[in-house]
Amino acid sequence: MNHPVNEWIEKAEEDYHAALTLRRLRRHPTHNAVCFHAQQCVEKYLKAILERQGAVIRKIHTLQVLLEQCAESHPLLIAMRPNMVKLSEYAVEFRYPGESATAADAAEAIRLMKTSRLALCVALNIAPDATPARARKQR
Repeated sequence: MNHPVNEWIEKAEEDYHAALTLRRLRRHPTHNAVCFHAQQCVEKYLKAILERQGAVIRKIHTLQVLLEQCAESHPLLIAMRPNMVKLSEYAVEFRYPGESATAADAAEAIRLMKTSRLALCVALNIAPDATPARARKQR
């Protein structure tokens, strides 16, 4: 894999681990942040696929749009559209006053993130436990 693809994957993995770590907080739960990092993880995996395709990476956060671009070379990914719609809501909905994520929202965000991450790793032809950052740590 080329360097920019690896960078996207590393950043996605950082958000993945941040979401999982924040989800475990019990004293001061951070449901909003869990939802945000779950969305960010998937966004960055989608951008890794686009980077590999040689596409111009636009500064957008709507997962459905990114997914449709990725589906040009990975048509089976379009089945993930309902997950992308839900995760996209987390990018903005809970980041501003007026709405707050619940424990159930955070649990759903984690579930959607994990499911999406597996499918996107398959599309990238990498094992989820063999991401570039982990490979470097094992050396």
